[in-house]
Amino acid sequence: MPIREFAPQNSSTLRSRSLSALSVSAIAVLALTACAGDDAEADATEAEQASSETEAETTSESAEEGEGAEAEGTEEEDAESGTVTVEDDHGTHEVSTDPQSVIVTDNRSYRTLEEFGVQPSAAPLALMDPETHAYAEDDSILDLGMHREPNLENVVAAEPDLIINGQRFQQYYQDISELAPDATILEFEPQEDADLIEELIRKTESLGEVFSEDEAAAGLVEELETEMARVQEAYDGESTVMGLLTSGGDISYVAPGPNGRAIGPVFDTFDLEPALEQEGEDESHGDDISVEAIATANPDWLLVMDRDARISQEEEGYSPAAEIVEESEALKNVTAVEEGNIVYLPENFYLTEDIQAYTEFFSDFADALEAAE
Repeated sequence: MPIREFAPQNSSTLRSRSLSALSVSAIAVLALTACAGDDAEADATEAEQASSETEAETTSESAEEGEGAEAEGTEEEDAESGTVTVEDDHGTHEVSTDPQSVIVTDNRSYRTLEEFGVQPSAAPLALMDPETHAYAEDDSILDLGMHREPNLENVVAAEPDLIINGQRFQQYYQDISELAPDATILEFEPQEDADLIEELIRKTESLGEVFSEDEAAAGLVEELETEMARVQEAYDGESTVMGLLTSGGDISYVAPGPNGRAIGPVFDTFDLEPALEQEGEDESHGDDISVEAIATANPDWLLVMDRDARISQEEEGYSPAAEIVEESEALKNVTAVEEGNIVYLPENFYLTEDIQAYTEFFSDFADALEAAE
């Protein structure tokens, strides 16, 4: 067997292979170095990001803690100073928690202040309902008269340090502020495009803070929200609804939405289906509508406010809302009338319109909806 001979390799070939091997090694080293460099750079980037996130979280937590501490500090400062910070329709006020003379002109606040045990020094007594408001026949309260003929001299006589103004006396804000320049004036009128019910809650809670009656205010809000939940649960979302107002033997239409007196805003609150889509023009007294138009709209439900119930019921010629609506020949075939789906607002509603009035209204509405199920 012949012996296989290996050809000798020359030096240049060996050098070339050595260089090649060296080059491969070098590239590998460089590649590893590059990878290591990339990894290190990536690690550094991740570390930097983590550091930034941690710093952001720390900053956010510090800010929240700072805000909380600031709020606590404000409350403590208020408690020490005997004041509370309240924001109303006109801005922020530092209000004494122990006012010595309180004037109230806002009829949506009478019963709430009575609930809080507040004794006003002056108020428009003629705007109160003796069957509803304990203030109405309190001789110790200076009478500010009716809003059409106010007796603002008694604002001066009362020497108030706090005035709860609003509703029918809202137009006299500037006059009152000039007559009582040292008094704090608070107004919590429903803001344009704001939810009426949320605005009632805002007023109730704010007055609760002013008179240190937060718990009583929370109780009033809870009662309201309980009845609202019942209405929301019982309404089927499809039945049509119409708002009406009766006065002087006539029927007026209350438009859905913020311009419809008392009942209009409730459509948005409960997403009620209007039986008639018509823009409201007269927020106070409703808009003209014929009984034939109501019959044509054929609402499944009627929500009715009797404007005269506590104003003119003792007068000759007064006709209750139930008589005007249910005894109308033109309305006898309307679904709401046929099925008895008519909810009358509390008799004192026109004079109250407060959180208690809406709680009672929603309770009656919920009762009727549940009975019809």
